[in-house]
Amino acid sequence: MKRVLVTGAAGFVGANLVRRLAADGHATTCLVRPGSDTWRLEGVRDRVRLLECDIRDANATSRAVHDAHPEWVLHLAAWGGYSWQADRARIADTLVGGTNNLLAACIAAGAESFVNTGSSSEYGLRDHAPEESEEPKPNSAYAAGKAKATEACRKAAQSSAMRVVTLRPYSAYGPWEEPNRLIPTLITNGLKGELPPLVDPEVARDFVWIEDLVEAYLLAAEREPHEPGAVYNVATGTQVTIWQAVEVARSVLGIPAEPEWGSMPNRMWDTNCWVGNPALIQRTLGWAPTVEFPDGFRRTVEWFRANPPILESYVLRQSGSC
Repeated sequence: MKRVLVTGAAGFVGANLVRRLAADGHATTCLVRPGSDTWRLEGVRDRVRLLECDIRDANATSRAVHDAHPEWVLHLAAWGGYSWQADRARIADTLVGGTNNLLAACIAAGAESFVNTGSSSEYGLRDHAPEESEEPKPNSAYAAGKAKATEACRKAAQSSAMRVVTLRPYSAYGPWEEPNRLIPTLITNGLKGELPPLVDPEVARDFVWIEDLVEAYLLAAEREPHEPGAVYNVATGTQVTIWQAVEVARSVLGIPAEPEWGSMPNRMWDTNCWVGNPALIQRTLGWAPTVEFPDGFRRTVEWFRANPPILESYVLRQSGSC
């Protein structure tokens, strides 16, 4: 059992990670922004400790880390990953300043492992599956902030005894995902026999099942990386187009509606090539994806069907009523 501190614990990946840690018996402290909506932590709150802290505040971060006294730190707190989080100053303060504050506090507290959450967006637009050794080419404030935070982690690893690793996840999906993302929207509409507005059918993603991603965090925390400050892609190596995702949804849910392609405009980050190369994490940490997209989609549908109150909550959140 480890003392584990999870930042961004109220988010999609963070909440799944917290559930796994609690189930495994780790003493888990959840660090969340003051005023955060902690709806994803319902049902696990009695098995973890919740602390409010804005990691942009160095003193508050130092106090929170000292209080938690973690052996493992899993850093998922972020800002700027969604279209409504567009404040460039806040993005930089959170991703870069906040990560530096947390690194300093964790080194001072004698933490054993620090797993930083990078982003596949650090690579920018590519026509292939990039390797971790390739130079980042971020094309947004969020991606640039993530790239700077990754570099800060690398430097901290080289100048301290703390084991520091950065994971670059591709498109995670599964239970507790942000309600307005593609997969939850496909499912909530599909359960009514409908399809939502859709972008270009050739837009692609490398979809990673959430439990596979959680496993990557645990392996990164407990195993020795191949170099200080190592960076690892967490990807399947197989991309799925939006057309393919919709066809899986139509098959699993029996949706009679025909897709209306282009009824939603493409986002600035949409591309026909978005796939990761997982060779390094497989070779070094022994991680590999275990769930292919059609099976993961079915599992997510089953989770919704088994939890009607959560399904109702998603519908309300998608409509802006919650």
